[in-house]
Amino acid sequence: MRTALVYHEDMTAARLLWEDPECEIERPERLTAALERLRQWGLEQRCLQLAAREASEAELGLVHSPEYVSLLRGTQTLSTRELQALSGQYDAVYFHPSTFHCARLAVGAALQLVDAVLTGAVHNGLALVRPPGHHGQRAAANGFCVFNNVAIAAKYAKRRHGLHSVLYFSWHRYEHGHFWPYLRESDADAVGQGQGRGFTVNLPWNQVGMGNADYVAAFLHVLLPMAFEFDPELVLISAGFDSAIGDPEGQMRATPECFSHLTQLLQVLAGGRVCAVLEGGYHLESLSQSVCMVVKALLGDPALPLSGPMEPHHSALESIQSVRAAQAPHWKSLRQQGSTPILNPSTYSLERRASPVSPGGPKFKAAEAQASAALSSLLDQLHLNPTLPVRTAVSLTALDAALVLPADVLRQEGSAPQEETRAWARLHEALAQDKALTALGKVLHLLNGILDGQVSSGIAATPEPAAAPTLDVVIRRSLSHGARRLLCVAVGQLDRPADLADDGRNLWLNIRGKEAAAPSMFQVSVPLPGTTGGFVSCVLALVLPLAYGFQPDLVLVALGPAHGLQAPQAALLASLLRGPAGGRVLVLLEQGSTSQLAGILARVLQGEAPPGLGPFSMASPEDTQALIYLRGQLEAEWKMLQVAAPQVP
Repeated sequence: MRTALVYHEDMTAARLLWEDPECEIERPERLTAALERLRQWGLEQRCLQLAAREASEAELGLVHSPEYVSLLRGTQTLSTRELQALSGQYDAVYFHPSTFHCARLAVGAALQLVDAVLTGAVHNGLALVRPPGHHGQRAAANGFCVFNNVAIAAKYAKRRHGLHSVLYFSWHRYEHGHFWPYLRESDADAVGQGQGRGFTVNLPWNQVGMGNADYVAAFLHVLLPMAFEFDPELVLISAGFDSAIGDPEGQMRATPECFSHLTQLLQVLAGGRVCAVLEGGYHLESLSQSVCMVVKALLGDPALPLSGPMEPHHSALESIQSVRAAQAPHWKSLRQQGSTPILNPSTYSLERRASPVSPGGPKFKAAEAQASAALSSLLDQLHLNPTLPVRTAVSLTALDAALVLPADVLRQEGSAPQEETRAWARLHEALAQDKALTALGKVLHLLNGILDGQVSSGIAATPEPAAAPTLDVVIRRSLSHGARRLLCVAVGQLDRPADLADDGRNLWLNIRGKEAAAPSMFQVSVPLPGTTGGFVSCVLALVLPLAYGFQPDLVLVALGPAHGLQAPQAALLASLLRGPAGGRVLVLLEQGSTSQLAGILARVLQGEAPPGLGPFSMASPEDTQALIYLRGQLEAEWKMLQVAAPQVP
């Protein structure tokens, strides 16, 4: 199995033994609700289930002081009155006679998951744990957290498995320092100290209500550029869902499917070695659905399309701009994209700072109603868009003999009816030849399966002389038979069909164009970057923001004549484009392409991680200027391209 689920029912034992409105939301039902939903959706059964072990005191000592560990050990024999008195010495914490056992299991679960992933027993996994750990300090419990589960896991991975440096990234509700825990070192310009400068990244949200567009923008414009440059060996996720819609602590509006997209974006790193460890999340329905969305992504299932307008908030853009400016001296990937420096984010947008929402008040009830509607809508989407029996199908001809495919990828042999194929072939003389006509029939058959909801994604081959005519037919067939919005990413010598309507239903993006150009907001051309860093910037700063802003029903990736992409680049592009269209991706290859390329593309469309790009190299000045130029031309219409808050008159 590819995904581990680490859990132990003993972690539900600790509970609040006295009245404390601040702490009562951290309760055992957080785990039981999530686990029950995983079972209802058939996800637990698809995972390798591991029973969590207790971490040793030596393992706890990787981060925590011996005195603190001893103090926690002693809580096992304290009376309720003594536990309450000890809890009062910390901020938003309660102790129970089972706390020490539960907290050791939470750490042990994280370490077991690290072992399973780094030994190759699984590709990835989730540790379903409590108490959470992200606020835990060396010698103090804090904010429901006892031991810092993920910090210990990072130290353990370095010591036990020989991993090297750690890049820490955190987003959090901050409100210019007016939100708990009121730490100045949580602001954007806190970047670490000494040799660790630039390896601590804080993205402070200075306003509540941040939604899907804000979180995706933070990934595309801050976290992922740095992560590709850092080139990690392992990704540890502190999977907190207090940023999910309806949560009383975070008061944010990220819907559960957003966490599926964020997880998929992280899975292209470190060869897909991802360990997610549960942290916060206190709205049981929102939490349980969000946990399921993460597990679905880890299993390779396509993410549901994101809901809501894809336009980041002004305050989110201020934060993104501030982080990029603070981190740019330490990261080439941020310097090569250009940004307007703001180094003191805590002075901005004070007038927009939201006041706390009181439970039971009108704003609280309105937020709760909005959350219930969003969560109900997600369940409707799952009913309307079930996981398809065929995730990926391949329809190739000349490549078949040498092609090695994963066992669960369908090798499709059928063709569209001759009448349908010949009717479409009449549009182009090049399609009348036997080889081109046969290939077109196979392409149409695969496309029909995707449009009809029988297949999620696919790969098909076309003869080189018929590449452009076949792409033209596929675009027209898609738009006339169910696709409301079609994104076409054409790589190589492929021109946009001359009579294709510029009506907002199709977005044409040509990579390897002669020059950077945007004749309209739906026609974009960019030269193929010549370096690793340039290619990553092109994908993260241009392709994906356009794709997420457009919200297509279907993505076509056409690798045409002289496309120039290396196999890892093509695989990364296809993998990342699974997200915006809910996994509906059709890749068109030339029949002269290698079987190795087809096999790699089939695996990433199936949900596997793409191969690494190799050493990071800076984008050329020409490629950097091309991106800056296109952003300037397009960001007024495509808000996901923005990396800085527009100036307010």
